[in-house]
Amino acid sequence: MFLARQDLSQAQVDALAASATDIVESNGGKVVKTETWGLKSLAYKIDRNRKAHFVMLNIDGPGGLVSELERQNRINEDIIRWLTIAVEQHEDGQSVMMRKNDRDKKRRYDREDRD
Repeated sequence: MFLARQDLSQAQVDALAASATDIVESNGGKVVKTETWGLKSLAYKIDRNRKAHFVMLNIDGPGGLVSELERQNRINEDIIRWLTIAVEQHEDGQSVMMRKNDRDKKRRYDREDRD
């Protein structure tokens, strides 16, 4: 997972995710799932950013791949934070955040229909 600066366009965020995918594939791994959670507010400022674009990548690969991906994240100034977590098994379907976004959109749509 990584957080990108708030002033980036969605196309630039997608390009960051694509470059991360290229890094994963060139180092012998594969991207299982990519989710863009959108622009969300942060709990505190990070490098003068009050918001950030959240992107989650589920990847399979060797340990050297993670080292290279984190090295590239450190170099890239558009990425303000990242988090790497090792899991035994990847989650099937949408993540909890995406299910919550879908539920919120449905509630908003239902509310508009009542008006």
